[in-house]
Amino acid sequence: MCGRFAVDDKINESITEFVESTGRKPAEWSPDWEAAYNIAPTEQIPILLESAKTGELRFERARWSLVPGWSKTLKLKFPTFNARTEGILEKRTWRGPVKSHRAIVPATGFYEWTGERGSKTPWFMSNPDGAVLGLAGLYSWWRDHTKDDNDPDRWILTATILTSDAVHTLEGIHDRNPVILPEELWSHWLDPTVTGDQALVDEAVRAGVAQAEALRIDQVAPFGVKDDGPQLIHPVGG
Repeated sequence: MCGRFAVDDKINESITEFVESTGRKPAEWSPDWEAAYNIAPTEQIPILLESAKTGELRFERARWSLVPGWSKTLKLKFPTFNARTEGILEKRTWRGPVKSHRAIVPATGFYEWTGERGSKTPWFMSNPDGAVLGLAGLYSWWRDHTKDDNDPDRWILTATILTSDAVHTLEGIHDRNPVILPEELWSHWLDPTVTGDQALVDEAVRAGVAQAEALRIDQVAPFGVKDDGPQLIHPVGG
């Protein structure tokens, strides 16, 4: 968890409203995310971050699977699209990003499956009022040393989503859920001047419990790995 999620184009308006509410909207800032309803690891995801260099809030596209700067390759031997919050600083991969490279991953909702292989039932979790979910994330810039120093594509932005033990309302579907931050804590989580530690991560987990417990849970129709479109999130019989 979380291995698939959906982001509709309403995210652009939601993120713009949040950034404007902070009074820190750059002069030429306009999100342009196109709806995607079946996002998988290593694909592009939208993230909101605060630049440690300029202090600006930035809405970026990132590769969903964090690659630490010290890695020699983009593809790692272990999955990094999720980061377990328990003992997170014990892992070299997460230690640096937790300190100052934290992000919000906006989502319309996320999927989980129950049942046996070959006949699994998909479920879609979202806010009852349709509001955006702010998933706590981390990001890292990875330098592709096979590219020239003047190549604009030499830096690749990568990201992960934090997970914790599932709240009681989701335990029957999966044993983990993403950490969902209430909007009033987004700025604090993003602030790179706040040195991240286990206490900050634990605070995020506690704040996310009520958010996760309030999720709407809908059974949706089975779909293929390459399928896309708003029909994927429509409740069965709805």
